[in-house]
Amino acid sequence: MRYHKLGSTGLDVSPVAIGAMTYGDPNRGHPVWSLDEEASRPLIRHALDVGINFFDTANLYSYGSSEEIVGRALHDFADRDEVVIATKLRHPMRPGPNGRGLSRKAIMTEVEHSLRRLRTDYIDLYQIHRNDRATPWEETLEALNDLVKAGKVRYLGASSMRTWEFAKALTLQKQHGWARFVSMQDHYNLLAREEEREMIPLCLDEGVGTLIWSPLARGRLARPWDEATSTARAATDGAYADLLYTPTEDASNRAIIDAVGTIAAERGVSRAQVALAWLHSRPVVAAPLVGANTVAQIDDAVASLEIRLTDEETASVERPYTPRYDFQGISDEAEMQRIREQVPGYANA
Repeated sequence: MRYHKLGSTGLDVSPVAIGAMTYGDPNRGHPVWSLDEEASRPLIRHALDVGINFFDTANLYSYGSSEEIVGRALHDFADRDEVVIATKLRHPMRPGPNGRGLSRKAIMTEVEHSLRRLRTDYIDLYQIHRNDRATPWEETLEALNDLVKAGKVRYLGASSMRTWEFAKALTLQKQHGWARFVSMQDHYNLLAREEEREMIPLCLDEGVGTLIWSPLARGRLARPWDEATSTARAATDGAYADLLYTPTEDASNRAIIDAVGTIAAERGVSRAQVALAWLHSRPVVAAPLVGANTVAQIDDAVASLEIRLTDEETASVERPYTPRYDFQGISDEAEMQRIREQVPGYANA
């Protein structure tokens, strides 16, 4: 495994990260497709064995169960000083007041819960799981800075939001001398390239590394077009997946998926390897987050690091892309519903 730096930091991370939303008690989260602890531990151990040192989870995933499973596995299988543990906060963790968001109270409460569940004294990368528009940026950013100064967090990260919001946060952090966001966990793949307009150029200019969620478009890039909803995850994502990737009949999506399949067949590799190889070629991408539920998927992700697409191959998978409405940064369900009603083709999503 060849490690590289996360953004402009000195932190060494593997160019493939394990996205741990897949791992969690099925009774506390996603009962159709999440893996319980017995099924998760061998996968985490295999990831470590092949050199992956980067593990991303969130307090929301199976309502803390993912953090617990990852924490116990890394405690048992890894040297804490060698692994990079990332987690997130923002979404509701309990009903009632102060059970969600990025207020100082919520941040100070949730970091303690995450530390306990992860069985660690510090979090390497603490990320805000979308922006909290009900809390002033200054309150959130100062509280996060205090966690860094207290030694409970090593680095700060953010996730999908409007580019102007992220630019404002970075500016405030610089003005006040607060610890800055070093990463942006973003939605980016061959079927979703809207972030090339503004967010990715900003990250390149600011030295912010990107961590990619849904790098295989919820598995669509890993399978032929006719098998787009053949997995439990794809079948249950329903309207949300269509909101991200446009309706499944979209011609550009099919052309991209077919082009990925052609390259995979010619090279004798999997479709997933081709799609991930394209991401690795993007200079802003630090690591795709791979939600592997099999050893083969982990091995596929690692094998993708050895693939270099030709200019012709790159053009063949990029050329069919059709720009579409940008849903990035939308974290409020009411706002998303309004968009469903306003954007043609999404009224019934």
